Amino acid sequence: MIVCDVGPRDGLQNEAKTLQPSVRAELCDRLAAAGVKRMEAASFVNPKLVPQMAGAEEVMAALHRRSDTVYAGLVLNEKGYERAVAAGVDEAHYAFAATDEFGRRNQNATTAEGLKTALALVARARSDRMPITVTISVAFGCPFEGPVPPERVLKIVEHLMAVPPDEVCLADTIGVGVPPQVHGLVRGARGLGAAVGAHFHNTRNTGYANAAVAVEEGVVSLDASVGGTGGCPFAPNATGNIATEDLIYLMRGLGVDTGINLDAVIETSRWLGTQLGKGLPGMLARAGDYPVSSA
Repeated sequence: MIVCDVGPRDGLQNEAKTLQPSVRAELCDRLAAAGVKRMEAASFVNPKLVPQMAGAEEVMAALHRRSDTVYAGLVLNEKGYERAVAAGVDEAHYAFAATDEFGRRNQNATTAEGLKTALALVARARSDRMPITVTISVAFGCPFEGPVPPERVLKIVEHLMAVPPDEVCLADTIGVGVPPQVHGLVRGARGLGAAVGAHFHNTRNTGYANAAVAVEEGVVSLDASVGGTGGCPFAPNATGNIATEDLIYLMRGLGVDTGINLDAVIETSRWLGTQLGKGLPGMLARAGDYPVSSA
């Protein structure tokens, strides 16, 4: 099971302090050194809309890349995809919304328009031999339209499977999901033939329970953000992602090997807190404080 650290992208895009590309590249280097095998290193979006993500190409150029690490880039349209490929990403991550209102506010596109772009990008990525993940945002609930019926999300997955991406990620963008929803959506998406990943926020302290259920249901990857940083600039009151270090601890207790050094991620979390000038929710304990029983 792969842990994808989205801290350099989703984690930083909602922070008041903007970190320079060289610092964001160092964050990626630290995560890679800790054993993180996949990360969202940069976001190829309009810097006028998300200034914290300006300089994506500079981030990619400054990386000390490791051959065993996948450096992904978030894209929201074909122009972003072209930028990401030119910058040398290993993998493209495209996201669109399960609801029209969130889609309009986040990327000026309805769900139908986002789906059309997804299918075009997957086809293009296939031609380019570029791995691509498609994320369905607000799959568990929308800040503007409220609860999202699971049938709507699974219908989107069904349409995506016409030109299957390498992975379909179900995102709880605002942290409203609960375990029964996770059971239903992950199981349903896998039943449609998708390789499923999941992205949880911990707004209502259900993120880790949801992650455990997602693993039970057979997800191939889980997103998390070092230090628990994150949030969405276009989703009011959405707090951070589940913290990478806390997710690793949970996975270890469940007997799932992530291949990531927990102490190194905790140190990276503390370093990031210093860069941002604040404490982070995932920094509260050292790994050795709570040993996992072998029983």
